[in-house]
Amino acid sequence: MPTLYASFAARIGAILDELAATGAIPAGLDRRNVAVEPPRDAAHGDLATNAAMVLAKPAGMNPRALAELIVPKLAELPEIASAEVAGPGFINVRLTEQSWRDELAGILSAAGDYGRSQLGTGKRVNVEYVSANPTGPMHMGHCRGAVVGDALAALLEYAGYQVTREYYVNDAGAQVQTLARSAHLRYREALGETIEIPEGFYPGDYLIPIGQKLAADYGSRYVGAPESEWLDLFREQTVAQMMDLIRADLALLGIHHDLFASEAAVQKAGRVDAALERLTAKGLVYKGTLEPPKGELPDDWEPTEMTLFKATEFGDDSDRPVRKSDGGLTYFGTDLAYHAQKAESADMLIDIWGADHAGTVKRIKAAVQALTGGKVPLDVKLVQMVRLLRGGEPVKMSKRSGSFVTLADVVREVGKDVVRFTMLTRKADAQMDFDFAKVVEASKDNPVFYVQYAHARGRSLHRRAGEAGIDLAPPADLSLLDGEELALVKLAAQFPRIVESAAVAHEPHRIAFYLYDLAAMFHALWNRGNDDPARRFLLADKPEITRARLALSDAIGQIIRNGLGVMGVAAAEELQ
Repeated sequence: MPTLYASFAARIGAILDELAATGAIPAGLDRRNVAVEPPRDAAHGDLATNAAMVLAKPAGMNPRALAELIVPKLAELPEIASAEVAGPGFINVRLTEQSWRDELAGILSAAGDYGRSQLGTGKRVNVEYVSANPTGPMHMGHCRGAVVGDALAALLEYAGYQVTREYYVNDAGAQVQTLARSAHLRYREALGETIEIPEGFYPGDYLIPIGQKLAADYGSRYVGAPESEWLDLFREQTVAQMMDLIRADLALLGIHHDLFASEAAVQKAGRVDAALERLTAKGLVYKGTLEPPKGELPDDWEPTEMTLFKATEFGDDSDRPVRKSDGGLTYFGTDLAYHAQKAESADMLIDIWGADHAGTVKRIKAAVQALTGGKVPLDVKLVQMVRLLRGGEPVKMSKRSGSFVTLADVVREVGKDVVRFTMLTRKADAQMDFDFAKVVEASKDNPVFYVQYAHARGRSLHRRAGEAGIDLAPPADLSLLDGEELALVKLAAQFPRIVESAAVAHEPHRIAFYLYDLAAMFHALWNRGNDDPARRFLLADKPEITRARLALSDAIGQIIRNGLGVMGVAAAEELQ
């Protein structure tokens, strides 16, 4: 079902076609920036369009003169109560009350599909998120990026895109060698040795069961064996078991990836050499030395010849090494090859990174642009860390992890839905405090509760109406809804455009912000019944009005369910 904003945009398009056909405006004008949206001030009307402002210059016309050609044709439409030119050429429109009643009926009819879009139809998007090193369990630093990435993937699917959820496993390099050595210590411990964890190794208790499994599988075979005999085996086995642990932690949040890509596999398949050959053929790789670091030079600094990528040709601050002086790969060298691999099966790439990776954004964007010829854009969303508090005080670290609070501990304490919703209550690049006391309190200041309470209130109406003996079978007479109630429909009708704008901006937090505003308006309308009993949603002696208000409540509940579904949060049927 076309939504109200989409229908009105189509009406504008038809009027512009008519004006072009009669020669009033030139044919073939680019209309991509023509928008239909609510006016900034609700007193100016229900809808506004910038059509005349956008098209006047290419049409060679004065904006207001063009607007005055459009407005009379809008005023002829039966769903429009009035249309007028405002300021230099904006067009403000008021719709009939029946238009909003029709939209309310449309929300109820579309149900779970209300807000879905065909915006991304035919476009493939790869969203890579989490991608934590497989050296420990998930912690709350990983949690926020995991939720943002997963909600963004769901949002893009809701907007019609074909989405691949991907996790990049960093299973090559020094960190996983250290992990293997740490597991070997736990393996020896499982066989009866007393061990000490040296500085620089991984001390967490999570490696104890891995050491026990290695002991059960291999006995004492590798206790005194040289490292060359067991290091690769223990690395593969430990990474595999750590990834099982990570997948289990993510599942607690309802997160499941479609694809786990291996850094070691990227290297083994020759993808790095292939990517560098492509860049070399384009004249974008050379042997050279980098400029000395800014500021005071270290005493031991010497210019070293390395293999460099011409990142500066694509907006980076300096060229970047892809191979070190000894011929070994830099992490960036493997990373650009991995992105080339992702781009083979996607029309757009999105990476969700921690804010500590901000310094590498320009170089990887430069590499993707060079490797794809700009045909596959890359957007990198940076996610700030989360500070854990309990009643305003910092939370102590987890014994199990050795150095941080695990995601699993947090989810088990407050629940998946609270964690997911809370992670989306601020922009991803803004700092966040997660206070265990605040996220579960029943107050307007807690968005999780406030939105869930709006849904639960609506669901309670059905139970209470049944108890009051009201027959809910007859269809609701929506003409009984007044202007105050239809104002809530006007906000509800914005959900489809919020979905599309959030999908285009890659900002799933916009859904959470919108749901809070919708819940606030619903609560305000509900609470008016406390002062004026005639405004209550349930009037036992007026079943017709009750059915109409229940339909309004059901529509709001439906949109809340749809929005929460995009966020990966279940809607509460009732709150204790």
